[in-house]
Amino acid sequence: MFWKILLVYLLIINAVGFLFMFIDKQKARKKKWRIPEATLMGIAAIGGSIGSLMGMYTFRHKTLHKKFTIGIPAILILQIGLAVAVIWFF
Repeated sequence: MFWKILLVYLLIINAVGFLFMFIDKQKARKKKWRIPEATLMGIAAIGGSIGSLMGMYTFRHKTLHKKFTIGIPAILILQIGLAVAVIWFF
């Protein structure tokens, strides 16, 4: 049961990360209010790193910002490492 809930959570949060990259890109094009960078990074940090990374490169958004091109993959690597550690030790 726990794994099903975790899988649903990860699917949703990654969809949100992908969607927020799209929305922010559209707002940037129209020179409107933007989603704060801290929010975009926060979504990646709470499990949406794959969706955020896919959104970055699908929409070519934030790909010139080192904070994102290094930060989001680093978050993903840490999350994978944490998942491996949890599975390995428990």
